[in-house]
Amino acid sequence: MAGSVSSVPTKQRAPTLYVIACLKLGKALLLILLALGVWQLSDENLPALFRQTLLFLHLDPEKQFFVDLGIQLGRISSQKILWVAAGTVFYSLFSLAEGIGLLWRAGWAGWMAIGESAFFIPIEVYELVHRSSAAAAGVLLLNGWIVEYLLVNRERLFRHHA
Repeated sequence: MAGSVSSVPTKQRAPTLYVIACLKLGKALLLILLALGVWQLSDENLPALFRQTLLFLHLDPEKQFFVDLGIQLGRISSQKILWVAAGTVFYSLFSLAEGIGLLWRAGWAGWMAIGESAFFIPIEVYELVHRSSAAAAGVLLLNGWIVEYLLVNRERLFRHHA
C-alpha cells in the first residue's frame, strides 16, 4: 500500500536522556573505583599511611589536628573498611542499573532516577544552608534539573517501553 503510515511508534531522539544516563554510568564507575581503593586500605596501617601522606604533602604530622585524626584512623577496623567497600559497590550497582536502564529507555529506570535524584535534594538543601559551597549548589541544581527533566518528559521518553 503506497503512502501508508506505520502505527508502530518510533523512538524520538533524546540526547538529554543519554547525558543523564552517562552521568549515572560515570557515577557508577567512580564508585567502583572508590570501592576498590577503600578495599585496598583494609590491610593497611591507616595511621602510618596517613603520616606518610602528610609528609608527602609537606604538612606537619605533629600538629594536634593531624595527631587526633591519626588516632581516629587507628580505631577503624579492617572489617569496617570492608563493609564500607561492600556498601559502595552495592550503591555503584544501583547507579549502573539506572544508567543502563535509561540507555534502554526503560520506564522503571526513569522512575528510579527520579526517585534517587529527588531523595538527595533535601540533603543537598540542608548542606547548602549549613555549609554553603559551589559544589553543593552545583549538585543541587543538577539533581533538580534531572528530576524536572525526567518528570516533564517521561511520557515522551519512556512510552515505547510499557
